[in-house]
Order: sequence, then structure tokens, then C-alpha cells
Amino acid sequence: MIFFILPTESSQEDELPNLSRDGNEQEEIPIHKMSVEVAFPNISFNRMVFLTHAGDGSGSLFLVLQEGQIIVFQNNDDVESLTVFLDIRDRVDDSENEEGLLGLAFDPHYESNGYFYVHYTASSPSRSIISRFSVTVDDQQKADIESELVILQINQPFDNHNGGHIAFGPDGYLYIGLGDGGNGGDPHGNGQNNETLLGTILRIDVSDSSEQKKYGIPPDNPFAGLKYEKNEIWAYGLRNPWRFSFDEETGLLWVGDVGQNKFEEIDIVEKGGNYGWNMLEGFHCHPDSTSSCDSEKFEAPIVEYDRDEGCSVTGGYVYRGSIFDFLYGSYIYGDFCSGLIWALNYDGTKIVDVTILVDSDLIISSFGEDEEGELYILSFDNKIYRLKLNE
Repeated sequence: MIFFILPTESSQEDELPNLSRDGNEQEEIPIHKMSVEVAFPNISFNRMVFLTHAGDGSGSLFLVLQEGQIIVFQNNDDVESLTVFLDIRDRVDDSENEEGLLGLAFDPHYESNGYFYVHYTASSPSRSIISRFSVTVDDQQKADIESELVILQINQPFDNHNGGHIAFGPDGYLYIGLGDGGNGGDPHGNGQNNETLLGTILRIDVSDSSEQKKYGIPPDNPFAGLKYEKNEIWAYGLRNPWRFSFDEETGLLWVGDVGQNKFEEIDIVEKGGNYGWNMLEGFHCHPDSTSSCDSEKFEAPIVEYDRDEGCSVTGGYVYRGSIFDFLYGSYIYGDFCSGLIWALNYDGTKIVDVTILVDSDLIISSFGEDEEGELYILSFDNKIYRLKLNE
């Protein structure tokens, strides 16, 4: 593991300890004593790309399938009863590997308004769509297929690097991850161009969306009110952000940004930050960059790793569950190709340590989280897994 310690004025003796949920110093992570196990033995689906909950206390989990369906089921190990919550396969283009239904986010007020949002690829022309749907009034297990309100459409020049994640931040705004538009090396220079929405994390206000006004621009967005820069942008210089999440306690925005040929990275994304693509890949000058890659212009990742440990990062979550007290506050992430799963501890200023939790053989497409903060791992072997502490 190659990792970067953020600069700090604190001495070694002043470092903050890694604390557990009760405020006591954590026990050491039991290296090589963790594995994965199948969480729901009776559930198996092709191309599972996301798992989440509605935050409504129902105990339901919502599973996103790349082809264009969302499946809902109860969070029980032996669950067998499944319901198709949403089916928009007729609207989704999943013809290429990185296209399809890619993201799902429930409105912070879902219990009262029934709204949820999806991020999917459509064709003719190829574009990313952010839409709002409503749950059926008399059946909380079914979405109203006719309720779609298209919030935002972004044309895609190529069929890869769609990004695809969406999530509400602690501020109530909707955050949207978009890749650089695809192909190799960002040939259109989208990552460093604030006149396009590609290669960014966007932040928009959907609290009062309608056919007349699809969304608003939060007044404190870094480019709000500017003429040429896209006002929706929160941060930029990203290649293909594949899964991001907010830590529910600190509010920090963690992003896994997929590299090209050499390095994968984890970023803590902040307002107005430029994360370097395509000038940089990880901490390194990228050979396709067309101008100076002076690293002082960019926000550095906090972690990178090379091809010895994987080829496509899958961003995860800061663990806030209760099963593994020693992981409390650790950022858990993995790699699609190698199946490695890491725990990263960050004290608010710098990395304290990075540990390989599991060397699995999974094809990790995404992590998921339930309402209790417990984590799940989706794999392209068609199973949903969870972490397990070996006896």
C-alpha cells in the first residue's frame, strides 16, 4: 500500500487516538482474522451495483440492478420474498459495461413526500439522467412508474466513465458524481474544464423541484453566480468517481476515484477542490496531460495504490455500525479487480493507518449500508456479502 500522510503541525506524541463508539481508544484491528460471508443466501442477481435503505425505519433494503430495476426486500438473513420496486429497463441503456442504472438516493423527507432519485444512462443521444420518482401512495413496496421528473441530463461523449453515484449530503442537497466523459486520458480535457459538468461532483437543491424549475443552485456553491463556470459544480478534476459517501458523524465526503493505468485513489472532497485529473493520476503527473502538473494547484488524494494491489477502486463507507467495535470510524473500501478490502483510519488531519481487512476473491462492484450502519459488499459473482470476524 502506498499512502500519503496529510501534513500536520502536531508531533507524534500529539496524534489523536483512534476512538471507538464509546470514546475509548480502539483495540487494534485483528489483521488476517476477518473474512466475508454471504449475507442473504437466497438472493442472487446479475450485475448488482448498489444497495441502500430509505431511512424510514421499515427495515427494507433496496438493491439496484444495472439493467434498470430496483429490488426491495426485508433485511433478514433468510429472506426469500422479493418485490420489484422500480422497473425502467425500457428507459435505461446498459449496452456497455459502465452504462445502466447506476445510482439511487432517497429524499431526506422520504417518509412524508415519497420521493427518491435515480441516476441512469439513456441512449439517442447517449446521456446521463438524474430523475425523481415517487412511491405509490397505497403500496410502499412499489414506485409510481409514471411519476418520473427528469431533473438533469448530461450528454456523454463516450460509453464509459459515467460515474453514477448520487447521495444527499448532511446539508440536504443532492450530490451527483460524474466521470470525465470517457475514453482514455480525458481527450476532451473535461476534468479541468469548469464549463462542463463532466469530471465533477455536483451539488444541487431539489427541495422544490417542479416541471417549471427542475433544481436550484445552492448559493454557497463555489461557482454560484459566475457566468462561464457551471454553477452546479462542487468539486472537479475527477476521472470516474465510483461510489462516494458522507460520514454521518463528521460530514466528510469520501470519494473513490478510478485511475487509468497505474494508480487508484481515495479523496476527501471539499468545496471547490480540484482533484487533478487529467494532470495527475494519484500523486503522479499523467503522461496525457497537456500542461504543467504542478501538484500545488491540486488537492492531493489521501491514499493511492498501484497495480500490485488492484485496478479499479470501489469507494465505501465510514463504518458506524455496532457489530465490529474495532472498525468504528474506519473508512472501508475495496478494489473491483483484486477483491482486497481495506480499513483506513483518519483522525481529521492525517491518516493514522491503512489495513488490509480481507483478501477476498470477490468482484466488488459496490458497498452498501443498512439503517443500522452495517456494511454489505456486492460482487459480480451475483451474491451479497458482509464482513465476518473469524473465530
